[in-house]
Amino acid sequence: MSLIVEVAGKTDVGCVRKNNEDNLGYDSRCGIYVVCDGMGGQAAGEVASKMGVDVMLTYFREAKKNGSYPPVGPPMEGVSERANALGSAIHLANEAIYEAATKHLTQSGMGSTVVGVLVEAGLFSIGHAGDSRIYLIRDGAIEQLTRDHSLVMEQVRRGLLTMEEAQHSEMQNIIIRALGPEEKVQPDLDDMMAQPGDVLLLCSDGLIRHVPDDSILEVVQGTISLQLMADRLIDAAREGGGSDNITVLLLRFEELPWYIKFFRWLFGGGSPKWQNSI
Repeated sequence: MSLIVEVAGKTDVGCVRKNNEDNLGYDSRCGIYVVCDGMGGQAAGEVASKMGVDVMLTYFREAKKNGSYPPVGPPMEGVSERANALGSAIHLANEAIYEAATKHLTQSGMGSTVVGVLVEAGLFSIGHAGDSRIYLIRDGAIEQLTRDHSLVMEQVRRGLLTMEEAQHSEMQNIIIRALGPEEKVQPDLDDMMAQPGDVLLLCSDGLIRHVPDDSILEVVQGTISLQLMADRLIDAAREGGGSDNITVLLLRFEELPWYIKFFRWLFGGGSPKWQNSI
């Protein structure tokens, strides 16, 4: 089965904040898709999130040029080389933000959440640190693929808070794992296989604070255009209050059109290693 990836994204300042500390970026040639949500106040959060996106995209562009993934930080056992490459990019982004925060007084304490997807040969890996999320919408159902690295969600997992209590907690903004605050970070990594029609949603918490999972599913199922899907999700978060910056990045996996398959066969093709198709 041959798959291609369609992508669309949007970021919005929301209804309350004066500046947007979210950033998104992707490079379809390298198969890398990233959302970062900055922390640190003033312009420092915006600097951290942009740095996180830029460093990760540069890592994969250089890897494409050189034909290999240079390892950064300790590898994780039980996941693919592709997933560990995503982990290396996250480690590199953490090092860059941490170093900048220690050198510049105005950026002291800055940090950023990160969610990333790396697509290669019909498979994809996910990596994250913080409370930004990745969702998979498949066969009429929505599944959260990431686990929030936040204090309240850790308390929920330990049975100290209910989900309802967590949603109303004043400690929602306390992140226990992110890019920048510490010299080292341990991202969560995982591997999955894509299916035709799958939609992946990478988003900052500005979306999920105001749009519940069933409403996200309703928008995705009721919208054909991926860009319109992004617009409607942003609008829903703004209508719900828009208390934070809102960022969405959507990927949809579709079967490769027959005529492209034919021309690849005709000219002895096969997909280059770095294309987002098989």
